[in-house]
Amino acid sequence: RVQLVESGGGSVQPGGSLRLSCAAFEYPFSDYCIGWFRQAPGKQREGVAAIESDGTTRYVDSVKGRFTASKDNAKKSLYLQMNSLKPEDTAMYYCAADYDCRQSFNPDYAPFVNYWGQGTQVSVSS
Repeated sequence: RVQLVESGGGSVQPGGSLRLSCAAFEYPFSDYCIGWFRQAPGKQREGVAAIESDGTTRYVDSVKGRFTASKDNAKKSLYLQMNSLKPEDTAMYYCAADYDCRQSFNPDYAPFVNYWGQGTQVSVSS
């Protein structure tokens, strides 16, 4: 069965950096959409970054220029490099797979994602 396993979360000060990783098991990694969502307390789960099978990458406006998503098809791994972190980036970050990348940033789309990782916490505060 498909498993997504995240790692790399933690606590940093504003302006700091973190790199998240997601290892995918039993998933046709190179053939479908894969990406990152996040959920802050009391808020809806939102798309952060999504990578199409052809490598096309999309970002939510609030992280453009600060976050970079990438994947390694050979290692079946997904990454999220997060720079210039802000307190508003504090959330549980989830690796997501098998969904429509083009719908990633629709605020009501999260229930349509088929596979989720367990999440990794990112906390940004001074």
